[in-house]
Amino acid sequence: MPAAIRKLVVQVDETRIEMGRPVDPPTRRALAMAVVDNPCAGRYVEDLGALVAIGEELGGLLGDACVKALGIDPAAAESYGKAAIVGEAGELEHAAAILHPKLGAPLRKAVDKGAALVPSAKKRGGLGTAIDVPLGHKDAAFVRSHFDAMEARVCDAPRAHEIVVAVVVTDSGRPLPRIGGLQAHEIEGKDGLR
Repeated sequence: MPAAIRKLVVQVDETRIEMGRPVDPPTRRALAMAVVDNPCAGRYVEDLGALVAIGEELGGLLGDACVKALGIDPAAAESYGKAAIVGEAGELEHAAAILHPKLGAPLRKAVDKGAALVPSAKKRGGLGTAIDVPLGHKDAAFVRSHFDAMEARVCDAPRAHEIVVAVVVTDSGRPLPRIGGLQAHEIEGKDGLR
């Protein structure tokens, strides 16, 4: 059963100046959110397969929307993250079913690979609840310049029987990174860590 999507929201955050210094090229993060009906809301459901399938569908849809919003080739994507907010008639396990088993593979396809784990967050909340979508480099988790987050929020969601699912893709790390560690140009890409 395909996801019953009430609303899609896509936005791009572009930082051009940080602490009075120009950021050239600007750092850009794209956020895509889907507000979906929760078919398991209001009752205990042992088999969460319907939510797993929704996650698989949304991984590609939201990942592609982010890449398109940035106007980049999928291979130019540098970091990613995912998150979900479950309405009050749902449970955290509903968010886990969407985010963890199958959302990652189509998201990785949308950004051309992605060897590293996709950072994630989940919570329960009502209308207008915000969540920080954690970010990490798509190919090497130890790249500190890409440790970041982007706030996701839909003013009229989630309703009690809904889930807000968010994906963020970037074409860069943080503005003016300078805390050392593994640099993006040093990635070996062997294990998703370095």
